[in-house]
Amino acid sequence: MNGEAGRMLLIVEDDPALQKQIKWSMDRYESVTAGDRESALVQLRRHEPPVVTMDLGLPPDADSVSEGFRLLEQILAADPDAKVIVLTGQNDQANALRAVELGAYDFFAKPFEPELLALTVDRAFRLHELQKENRRLRAMHQPDALSGLITRDPEMLRICRMIERVAGSNATVMLLGESGTGKEVLARALHEASPRKGEKFVAINCAAIPENLLESELFGYERGAFTGAAKTTPGRIETAHKGTLMLDEIGDLPMALQAKLLRFLQERSIERVGGRQEIPVDVRIVCATHQDLAAQIKDGRFREDLYYRLAEIVVEIPPLRRRVGDPALLAHAFVRRHAQEQNRGALGLADDAVRAIEAHAWPGNVRELASCIKRAVIMADGKQITGADLGLAGAAADEAGADNRFDLRAARDDAERRTIIAALGRENGNVLKAAELLGVSRPTLYDLMRRYGLK
Repeated sequence: MNGEAGRMLLIVEDDPALQKQIKWSMDRYESVTAGDRESALVQLRRHEPPVVTMDLGLPPDADSVSEGFRLLEQILAADPDAKVIVLTGQNDQANALRAVELGAYDFFAKPFEPELLALTVDRAFRLHELQKENRRLRAMHQPDALSGLITRDPEMLRICRMIERVAGSNATVMLLGESGTGKEVLARALHEASPRKGEKFVAINCAAIPENLLESELFGYERGAFTGAAKTTPGRIETAHKGTLMLDEIGDLPMALQAKLLRFLQERSIERVGGRQEIPVDVRIVCATHQDLAAQIKDGRFREDLYYRLAEIVVEIPPLRRRVGDPALLAHAFVRRHAQEQNRGALGLADDAVRAIEAHAWPGNVRELASCIKRAVIMADGKQITGADLGLAGAAADEAGADNRFDLRAARDDAERRTIIAALGRENGNVLKAAELLGVSRPTLYDLMRRYGLK
């Protein structure tokens, strides 16, 4: 490798002479070139360069900037951290500013001084490296809010990062997912990672309270508002003032209360049942449901305007059957927890139990798995829980669909990462045993784990 280690530069330029000039002036880096948008995207997927220099005027119409702007958007969509330096024509400041607004790192007008361009490219590489190191350090000191969530599934890890990002805002968050996927766990994590963590987290299940009582539970009531109202009582919304309110099973909220909740979200003040006074409330709303709210809106059972107020940030939680490696990983954790609670000493999972757990569809998700393991811990005779102790009624069919992507390298890497995650999950994070299961050495597995960012 002639270039500086890890410093790959992509040069997108349709003029061969200028392309050669830029590459010559950037000889300190390992560089690859492309002459149009399609070949640039191929090089981007193949080499994942942290810095890109690109001309806005690209074939098939080099006199137009439409192809260049399209490529800029695609580069930043594929890698938001990439530093793109745009090359424009003389007196083309409008397109240069537009490129920066879209996310370009910097721009240069042609003709340019090679030394100045090289200096900007070097700064871009240094900034990219600093940001990467900053993310690594932040990952080493993650907030405790998500420490109780056990997962190695890439999609769940992406959701954890998403929760961390939105926690600092006041945006209303909607958690969508099947029953038992951990919606309340994530809602509590969101609260604990937010500036409101020192205040109350208040949860109410809209499906568990009778409709005639739900309004007073949410909004509170004044003394004498109805028979039995012996004293003024604040509702859950008021109780959560300065903190976070979780509205679980929001899809079951009656239409009449939907209108009142919408008014609160708009005005940020409430009236207790039987009261006339407006009471301002500062609360962060997190709601959750397993229902299809789009279908409910279509059927007239859920207000569309309320949905858009509640769905400022939408988080879709995958079911357990789609979380690679998580069923076995969670099962090991639940065995330790319930064995300690039941004073059963050291208990483990036999191989046939792990295979049964991996094969089962878990329609009740994490909640069903936890109950299954608790029952097995109580019923197990020896030091290992067997497949028979689990009492599962058969294996689920493999639901993994075919990957339709044409990026062969990404597909191969994805398959390798999934296999490693599944092996680590089966062996409860034991690297030596996982390496034996995979048929590789322990140092090789450590290298692969580092490559895929697995801990």
